[in-house]
Amino acid sequence: MASNGQRPFTWTSADAAGLPIFPGLVRYDEVAAGAINHALRFTVPYTRRGFVAPATHWASSISDPNAPPMGTRLRLKASFDISRFPADNQVILTALKRYGMILADNGSAIFISGAPDNRWNNNNLNLLKSITGSDFEVVQMGAVYTDTNVPTGPPPAIGSFSASVSSVTSGTAVTLSWNVTNSLYNIISPQVGPVRGTSGVVTPAQTTTYTLYSTNQYGRSTASVTVTVR
Repeated sequence: MASNGQRPFTWTSADAAGLPIFPGLVRYDEVAAGAINHALRFTVPYTRRGFVAPATHWASSISDPNAPPMGTRLRLKASFDISRFPADNQVILTALKRYGMILADNGSAIFISGAPDNRWNNNNLNLLKSITGSDFEVVQMGAVYTDTNVPTGPPPAIGSFSASVSSVTSGTAVTLSWNVTNSLYNIISPQVGPVRGTSGVVTPAQTTTYTLYSTNQYGRSTASVTVTVR
């Protein structure tokens, strides 16, 4: 990844909270290595029409302040005794004590997601079902954003997006250059992907229109340039 930038406010993703799914999964290789060094994702049946960072989106019509907003982080209490669990479970529980878990979508009650893997010991994993909601604590949250207070502001400003030459033979190197302000991350499509700096080189094999997508927490701006292959 080229950036830690979040999706714009009110944007969703494959997760209702607007978060990427993969970084929040429990993965077998991490457990086998003895440490999970990140927060996990989890679901609950009912959420509030609101979100807290790092979430950017809600998926509910419920305004009840007792319902958790997307992005709520729970942490396994420090006093919870994990010694009675198998070693692989202890790796997961240690991560829940240190990093906690982030509410990412509507679903089953306090359901933690893992990456499918035939090497999991499902009998051991089932022992985790003995842990209840009262074994967790809520990590202090920042502002809860709802319909009434979602931050607004200007999207990135693209001053220019150009190609060093507009017509080339197949495979010729072309420099794409851009000038962008107030952007958290930039992506050029097709072929290029996330970019840093103010220029990059492409070698089109056919006539191609390149589009620069510049994004910040308030939205996205785009600009395009076409390189003709003769």
